Amino acid sequence: MAKKKKKTSSKTRRTKEKIKAKKIDFAPKEEAKRELKISAIEEGTVIDHIPTDATFKVVEILDLENQKGIVSIATNLSSKKIGKKAIIKVGGKSLSQEEVNKIAIVAPDATVNIIKNYNVKEKIKVKTPDVIDNVVKCSNPVCITNNEQIATKFYVVKKDPLKIKCHYCERSMGKEGIEII
Repeated sequence: MAKKKKKTSSKTRRTKEKIKAKKIDFAPKEEAKRELKISAIEEGTVIDHIPTDATFKVVEILDLENQKGIVSIATNLSSKKIGKKAIIKVGGKSLSQEEVNKIAIVAPDATVNIIKNYNVKEKIKVKTPDVIDNVVKCSNPVCITNNEQIATKFYVVKKDPLKIKCHYCERSMGKEGIEII
């Protein structure tokens, strides 16, 4: 008995030929490797020059975990101005003056950019106010603001590094002791 030769169709041969792997070079150009790309926002706010240790304090101040629009957070980026920085982009959100004042306490060198139609329409350099009303909690447990319904009030004694003094109990606090309300 002679063995029957298995016949392959021309279609099967063509399919086998198409399966051959092709080598594709996906290596990005040298400049592209070093540059971080975050998509632009049509409208909203970009906070730049945030010290890396204050990134998530700003996220908390702005209550971004409940934000419905786009939120981009990038931290530990190189900065000529402050060494390492963070940037936060928030689509569809405009900041209140109270939020800007809170950011100024944790990120005194931050810049707030208002975005309209993908362009910066306004650039605001945050400023630490001379008097901080109802933004910071007093670290003194016996302070009247911690025991009664009284709004807190602090005077800025020194801006860099930040040092504030309670209006009621006169307790001084540095940046590390400040708790945002």
